[in-house]
Amino acid sequence: MVRRIDKYRLLIPREGDMRVDALIYADTRIKVEEEALEQLKNATKIPNAVKVLATPDIHSGYGVPIGAVIGARDIIIPAAVGYDVNCGMRVLTTPLKRSDVDVKQLADSFRRDIPLGEGKTNIRLDRDELALVLKKGVPALKEIAHKRKDQYPWMYVKDDEIDEDLPHIEEQGSMDGDPAAVSNRAISRGKDQLGTLGGGNHFIEIQVVERVFDYRAAEFFGLFQNQIVVMIHSGSRGLGHQIGNDYMPQAANYARDKIPVKSLGFFDANSAQGKQYIKAMHSAANFAFANRQMMAQLVRKNLRHYYGDIPIKLVYDVPHNMAKLERHNGQMLWVHRKGATRAYPAERMQGTPFSRIGQPVLIPGSMGTASYVLIGLPTAAESLFSVNHGAGRVMSRTAAAGKIRRRDGKVIKEGAISDERFKESMSHVYLICEDKHAIKEEAPDAYKDIDVVIEIVVGAGLAKTVAKMRPLAVLKG
Repeated sequence: MVRRIDKYRLLIPREGDMRVDALIYADTRIKVEEEALEQLKNATKIPNAVKVLATPDIHSGYGVPIGAVIGARDIIIPAAVGYDVNCGMRVLTTPLKRSDVDVKQLADSFRRDIPLGEGKTNIRLDRDELALVLKKGVPALKEIAHKRKDQYPWMYVKDDEIDEDLPHIEEQGSMDGDPAAVSNRAISRGKDQLGTLGGGNHFIEIQVVERVFDYRAAEFFGLFQNQIVVMIHSGSRGLGHQIGNDYMPQAANYARDKIPVKSLGFFDANSAQGKQYIKAMHSAANFAFANRQMMAQLVRKNLRHYYGDIPIKLVYDVPHNMAKLERHNGQMLWVHRKGATRAYPAERMQGTPFSRIGQPVLIPGSMGTASYVLIGLPTAAESLFSVNHGAGRVMSRTAAAGKIRRRDGKVIKEGAISDERFKESMSHVYLICEDKHAIKEEAPDAYKDIDVVIEIVVGAGLAKTVAKMRPLAVLKG
């Protein structure tokens, strides 16, 4: 039984074999699927679960919903991380104003350097180079660039630029990875995918800062009204997906007598298998950090080709599919954020450039709608300092786009979003997409209203808005 406890919160009270309540951040405008509610309730039945909650973009996923946060003692749950380990966001600033930029020209140039869509390849690494990336993440790119400094695209990887970026990347772009924990199949899938965007909801957007809410924080982040910025959303590609394929069945077998459903398998974090998964997860996270870094370097290359040697600063790079060991309320918990973003306040950002202002929080809308930069607040302790990673779907991909036979484009099932409605919703954006048949899966109408979602985040005290951006160009798979 779901009970509303205030304007921005719903509660599934503990009952039966639930170990804790489940909290959902949603107002009356947010419709939550029954399947997502059931998945969240199942998560409360996992042994050692201490906190289970969902952000306003909640929708059903594999095992647990997208937009779920699970804090647990001594266990690690692969399905609560997801298949795209360290899928995440980054925002790059420029000194350019809207009137300075030929958006179509710039977007087309990005496309030439960054492959879009599933299964695409770009920067090939040999086995030793890939092992270095899996072990070290972004810092490994400097070592590879030193060795291949005259080769494309490594001549665009500059030590000083990476050194400047690292404090602006969660975990400084490097976790404790171990290539030995990654299967040969995963390595094979990842060896030539560095610098690729991927498909689904991944994107590169050229955006303009439409509104500034907090001028002090915006100035600190390097944001100003009418500014051109670039947002990148991508993850660990086929390598991360294969790690999910490799470890989720093992977790289901490991915990088979202790879990409510097979998809919620877990490992004891200190077991041999648990330690192995954590190393593999960190390796995939390092690959994803490096992947976004290389795309950022290619974005910088193209911006500088047209606009000179301009400074292009990183605001932040934040994952939204990750599990981390964190201290909350006096105890150490494995905090799983699946489709959820960390939102630390200033006091939790000591030792970083954000120790006086709080962590930048990056929340995109759907394709064609606004995105936001926010900062974490102390009042978000209730959510384990977590917020949503986006707007959240309101209809499945098939429901939105229908079913089309790939070989000849024949419509087998009509989708809820017509071609006319899609064109209308995207009329203000220059769209580049690799798969024209599938693009309606990502239509704005298939997602919740991002402005409503942000209103809930702010109203619940989880974060504070800094700036709102709207897209001028969208690159999709």
